[in-house]
Amino acid sequence: MAEKESVKAFLRDHELCRALTANEIDTFLEFTQEVTVNKGETIADIGEVGDALYIVLSGEVVLMADDGNEELEVGRMRQGELAGEMSFFDRQPRTVRLRAVKDSTQLLKLTREMYKRLRVEHPYIIVNLLEFAIVSLDHLVRRQSSDVATFTKYLYGKGKK
Repeated sequence: MAEKESVKAFLRDHELCRALTANEIDTFLEFTQEVTVNKGETIADIGEVGDALYIVLSGEVVLMADDGNEELEVGRMRQGELAGEMSFFDRQPRTVRLRAVKDSTQLLKLTREMYKRLRVEHPYIIVNLLEFAIVSLDHLVRRQSSDVATFTKYLYGKGKK
């Protein structure tokens, strides 16, 4: 998906940009950069304060917790989803590692510097991004809640308290 036109086509149909004009999508792309990572590459690491957030254009990004002895997958971000937004917005150290699951995973990266400029110069675009970030976090929390509920039922049996 490396071609600019295919990225624009992807964004035109994406929830983030549905309310944006073609010119606003072009403007948003001027503030971002495409990044390609391969399977196993770390995109952002535990302990770092997020200086960028990512939209997954293709491939998948796995969220890995690490207790020092082993890594544990705690989530996946798929095509069209946002990754790295929690640390980006709350400026707290990352609690999970973001790693590419597939070769040639394509991401759209928005750095903090470009976010700040976009926020001042094009607030309408940022409002759309923030609404999308809220929905993205909601989807992640709902998936995790469902997984925890399923695990709890399996572990303790249905109906036990």
